[in-house]
Amino acid sequence: MRNDDITLTAGDAEVTVRPGNGGRIQGLRVGGTELLRQGERFGCFPMVPWCGRIRDGRFRDGATVHRMPLNAPPNAIHGTARDAAWRTARAGDGEAVLTHDLAEPWPYPGRVTQQIELAPDSLTLTMSVETYESSFPAQIGWHPWFLRNLGGADAVLDFAPAWQEERGDDHLPTGRRVDPRPGPWDDCFGMPGGVDVTLTWPGQLRLTVTSREEWVVIYDEQREAVCVEPQTGPPDGLNTAPRLVTPLEPLEASTTWTWARL
Repeated sequence: MRNDDITLTAGDAEVTVRPGNGGRIQGLRVGGTELLRQGERFGCFPMVPWCGRIRDGRFRDGATVHRMPLNAPPNAIHGTARDAAWRTARAGDGEAVLTHDLAEPWPYPGRVTQQIELAPDSLTLTMSVETYESSFPAQIGWHPWFLRNLGGADAVLDFAPAWQEERGDDHLPTGRRVDPRPGPWDDCFGMPGGVDVTLTWPGQLRLTVTSREEWVVIYDEQREAVCVEPQTGPPDGLNTAPRLVTPLEPLEASTTWTWARL
């Protein structure tokens, strides 16, 4: 299996990809300045075949109840692919393609493909889940850890969601939609026109996260980083808003980060 680290370059932008550590983007440097929190668990990892928490680690597919390992007790969190080694299918100066075959503890066979495309002022991540056998519910998302502080300036977050998923004491949506509330957040928001969230480090850089998907989780409860997580459904979505992967219809999603110096 090829899973050596990959370096992509475009203009003064450089991305480090670690297929062997969950297919994650380990680093994004613009003009030599690192934008992502460093460490084995950080960078930006793909959330697949589900995003966020599954309540009690259980989800139902028809009459069958499946149980996932409780890696955030009492819940399961962020899918299985971030804990696996991915295979490098292709890598060039500004593009890489990685694949991951779903396996235990996930109960269904399937393949995840992630394409990473770097341009001088943007990074586009595209992911698909496909199956040639049983249909199954799934989600796709990304979990970037953007550094809160760059060059002495703290990031300012700007977005205009249509609603916020009310969060219960267990950090899972209650099923009610409420008007957006002030942070700090570990919360899911709805943006029906597509995800559009901007991080501005005054005097340094402006970065915008966009996606055609309408769900985004914002997590800014840690001092070191701010997470902006576009995804195909809300937390516990395998139970509340399932998206089916079928032999005829894969699940696909993408996100683009665009930046400019200030």
